[in-house]
Amino acid sequence: MRTLTFFVPDTFDGGKLKTFLRGPCQVSSSILTRLKWIPNSITVNGESVHVTQILSAGDTVCLHLPETESQVQPEKLPVALRYEDEDILLVNKPSHMPVYPTPGHDRDSLANGIAFEMAQRGEPFAFHPIFRLDRNTSGLLVVAKHCYSASLLSSGVEKRYYAICEGILSGSGVIDQPIRLKPGHTIQREVGEGGQRAVTHWKALRSFSDHTLLEIQLETGRTHQIRVHFSSIGHPLAGDDLYGGSLDKIGRQALHCGWVSLQHPVTKEQMEWYQPLPDDMCALLKEE
Repeated sequence: MRTLTFFVPDTFDGGKLKTFLRGPCQVSSSILTRLKWIPNSITVNGESVHVTQILSAGDTVCLHLPETESQVQPEKLPVALRYEDEDILLVNKPSHMPVYPTPGHDRDSLANGIAFEMAQRGEPFAFHPIFRLDRNTSGLLVVAKHCYSASLLSSGVEKRYYAICEGILSGSGVIDQPIRLKPGHTIQREVGEGGQRAVTHWKALRSFSDHTLLEIQLETGRTHQIRVHFSSIGHPLAGDDLYGGSLDKIGRQALHCGWVSLQHPVTKEQMEWYQPLPDDMCALLKEE
């Protein structure tokens, strides 16, 4: 069980526990509602209390987060852990591996592999990825190890993607075009009226004879956003045959989450990681 400890400052002397938890401790209302019904999950100075408790400066408030088990079937799969502590995991996801089990891939997802790793350690674990990567997109993925981390990180992770598109782009730019589900399809998207607003910032890092290496940051997070946006301007990602890219030089969309930055949900330390391009994208660059 993960226990989080908070100390009441002088400025909160005489304040209500619920207000302290919802404010300085950043405990979401949904988590607080769950904990209210679990005996001894909230303590002050070691004593179980109700959220209406009045606090004194110097009090020690502890949240004892309930252990939750993933319902995902554990499978022995390669999982490249880049970082781990009591609150978060950072994984370098390979291409061709879905994040969650899906029809046809119910035993070979990242969730299956992490479930196996935790089962081997005898640790309870529920799978809380903070964002998603498409099955054929490689790179860094942040996973929360409990509900508190998941809540705080839900909108606080910065990412940079690296992609190789077809054709030559130079300089930098912004694509601000709505994305909608393509009529008659269940997966494929397109730019079009009535879609959700989607904003993609890009910078050309290096151009080749017929490809460009890009650094990309997303202002929004729509399904297939990068792939759809670059296809819409006539520069589909190499290997992305769903959106017009050629499979001649790489067997999947050339897209990689290569940089992640976040404030740790518990320690508040600012952390960042970089993951170099995978071999297949490097090989494509060397061909040019």
